[in-house]
Amino acid sequence: MAAHRRSSLRNLFDQSPTPHIAHPPRTHHRQFYVATDGSYRPDGGGLGAVIETRDGVRVARISLPDVVPDNNVAEYRALHLGLDVLATRAPKTASVGVLIDHDDLAANVNAATLSAADPSWNPAGTPPIPSGSENHWRGILARISGFADLRAARIDSRENPAHVLANTPGEYAHVNREPARCVLPEPLDSAAGGDGVLPPSRTERPAGD
Repeated sequence: MAAHRRSSLRNLFDQSPTPHIAHPPRTHHRQFYVATDGSYRPDGGGLGAVIETRDGVRVARISLPDVVPDNNVAEYRALHLGLDVLATRAPKTASVGVLIDHDDLAANVNAATLSAADPSWNPAGTPPIPSGSENHWRGILARISGFADLRAARIDSRENPAHVLANTPGEYAHVNREPARCVLPEPLDSAAGGDGVLPPSRTERPAGD
């Protein structure tokens, strides 16, 4: 019997808000998780991404230097890159959890997910796409539609494992040389301590408890 463990990205995802999307915890668990971050500096920034299966197996890490006009564009570029890498390593039937520390991007990803399922869904107040990010947003939309289900959680930058990869790409260039992996998560098995236990922050409890 396979040994089950929880992905650190899954733990973060379970404990974080998912803008625009409210759902019972049994629908919250994903097969793959990708955390991305983009950094901007006048002398050059970077892009970072970490991808894991739900049972904690690392699929990929990316840490690349980049030159962008501002931090907003960097965040969109980083997510585009992370989803492109995941698309080459995961089946189209996969459910995906995205972890990002950019409020507007998380809101836009989930709005796009809901709009893909119901074109009439168009919430007021959806943030605009930052200037210079339009092409990357189109690429993100293509990746969203290319997976069975995808939703984003907003995490704190201090908890984002992709943060250091984006901010100091010169120190983490070695992660780009890690062998390419196409990994499927272990089958669900609640008896073995898998996804049968709901995260405490998501249990369905009466209001006011």
